[in-house]
Amino acid sequence: MDENTQTDDGNDRPDGTRSRASPESDSRDADDHPDTEGDTGSPDDRSDSRDPGTASDATGSASTPGDAPSSDADPSVGDGKSDSAVDLQAYTDDGQTAPSGSGDGRTPSGAAGSPASPTDDAEGPAADDETDKGSETTDGPESATDDSGSARDREPGAPDDAESAARDDRGDGPDRHPAGDSSSTARDPETPDSDPVTADDIDIGETIGVDAQTDAAGATGADGLGLDEVVLDDDDDDSQGLFDDLLSGEPIFENKEVLRPSYTPHELPHRNEQINQMATILVSALRGDTPSNILIYGKTGTGKTASAKFVSQELESTSKKYEVPCEVEYINCEVTDTQYRVLAQLANKFIEKNRTVIGSKLEELEDLRSRAADTITALSDTRFDTVEAVDDRIDELEADREDMDPVPMTGWPTDRVYSTFFDAVDYEERVVVIMLDEIDKLVEKSGDDTLYNLSRMNSELVNSRISIMGISNDLKFTDFLDPRVKSSLGEEEIVFPPYDANQLRDILQHRANVAFKSDALTDDVIPLCAAFAAQEHGDARRALDLLRTAGELAERSQADTVEETHVRKAQDKIELDRVVEVVRTLPTQSKIVLFATILLEKNGVHNVNTGEVFNIYKRLCEEIDADVLTQRRVTDLISELDMLGIVNAVVVSKGRYGRTKEISLSVPIEETEAVLLSDSRLGDVENAQPFVQARFDN
Repeated sequence: MDENTQTDDGNDRPDGTRSRASPESDSRDADDHPDTEGDTGSPDDRSDSRDPGTASDATGSASTPGDAPSSDADPSVGDGKSDSAVDLQAYTDDGQTAPSGSGDGRTPSGAAGSPASPTDDAEGPAADDETDKGSETTDGPESATDDSGSARDREPGAPDDAESAARDDRGDGPDRHPAGDSSSTARDPETPDSDPVTADDIDIGETIGVDAQTDAAGATGADGLGLDEVVLDDDDDDSQGLFDDLLSGEPIFENKEVLRPSYTPHELPHRNEQINQMATILVSALRGDTPSNILIYGKTGTGKTASAKFVSQELESTSKKYEVPCEVEYINCEVTDTQYRVLAQLANKFIEKNRTVIGSKLEELEDLRSRAADTITALSDTRFDTVEAVDDRIDELEADREDMDPVPMTGWPTDRVYSTFFDAVDYEERVVVIMLDEIDKLVEKSGDDTLYNLSRMNSELVNSRISIMGISNDLKFTDFLDPRVKSSLGEEEIVFPPYDANQLRDILQHRANVAFKSDALTDDVIPLCAAFAAQEHGDARRALDLLRTAGELAERSQADTVEETHVRKAQDKIELDRVVEVVRTLPTQSKIVLFATILLEKNGVHNVNTGEVFNIYKRLCEEIDADVLTQRRVTDLISELDMLGIVNAVVVSKGRYGRTKEISLSVPIEETEAVLLSDSRLGDVENAQPFVQARFDN
């Protein structure tokens, strides 16, 4: 034992040993327990393991948290002397304590704590507070380590030789507590002077009654689970989330995308005539000639776009088969509706393709140059005579690729965009078919300049040829075109008639075989969808949407099959008038303001101003016993109705009389009034005729 960490307290024990205590604990006990004497507890209160942060020996010295474990010597074991440190040999490598028959009965605690002085209890007569006076001991980590090390080498209960010699030199007195009674003088953990109890100070094995064979650290039971694993899990693995219930049912769809308008089928029923007509016109592109321009007319949902895309895919696949350069570019003029955007989009597509072609050519030329560097015969089957000619061609291609800058979506003059597109499309030899869907939208937005430029390009192109395929719902949009554009554009015209019920049934059956799982549809679903779509205008897109919506409703209700009721619900859902639904769900005050506007309109007052609406509004509020808002608040409600699109409110100036809002209805009067009168509060004013202010209009 390091003699620097241990001082004599001047009290001798009968066996020649001496006690050690920390200065802090000695000073506390001297102040707090001046009269502590004898055994204050019963044998039942004694425990083999004490909290190192609160327990003290007979001298009143208490260990701090993290002290080396202290133990009480059993009078029936050994010579009654206790060890000065934890007998680490009592614990096995896997964390289990030694059997109870080992005789030491100690429990580990505070093994990972801060260094402090271990407390020794020796048997002897009862001691009073005189033994604490002058006792100063400062055991550091070195002394604790030394004690622990010496404890490993001796049997439990055997005295430490060095410790005994140190005690003999100190001359400890006999006034000590009997062995095993020191726990009775342990301080209350609630005492302010005691050190706080930490989680490391608690002996789990002692607390829950695990026998000596269990793991004191993990406390593994018979089932092999440690205490760390026996913690209750708050997260219930079986709990159902928001989407778990929805995913629990079996899906009805096999491939829902087949029912989307963007899907292009491999076969288009009842459109073979129109498809063959388009193919006979475009077949000249496979021969290297310029195809005639085509205009396709038809109502919505008659298969115009789907048929044109189908023919385009067949044209491109056949051109690759016969190694004929033929390309089709699709542009939706509903989105790309200006000349600048159309030309920029086309130019960027061809620039990207040209850069790809140049990249592949550069790879071939670099490979040729590397082979020609080894042997000049590598150029025998090429159009190059020397390696320098190959290098020159590589430099030309790299310069061309650097010059191909993409066109920004804004900022360039239109003539520059046109010239860039012209150079890009004429860079390679090819036949290009430009498909302009909703071509009438382009003409309405930006006129016929785009069509004029595209239709006259063939007279200037050297390597390429361009053909235009226009698709429109308006049969008369060509009436507004320039005669020169009309003569060159409308070379071929194809009309797509609406589908009838039988044709729609075949189309739906063809798509349903791919979209739904087997036996997912009842026999009356497809005929009902076809009948609903055919009775309006033969729209196949509408029939497909109806079938898809019916399937979605059945899937949401976790039904096994799609039935007639789902189709009728889907019909009601699609046909739901959004304006009527918005009016029905308006707040009461907004309904009164709207009803006041309707009454003025019905009485022949047009371009109603805010003051007139407010006057009628007050009369209506009196009729139904509703609160009357201020005119400023009514103006705000009118602005909200204007935002919803129910009314149209425009601020106009009246000169010296200021400004006001002129209000007019944007929805049908009869339908809107019927929805408002369905409200129980407004139903009582159906026959009311509020006073309408006379107006003197110029």
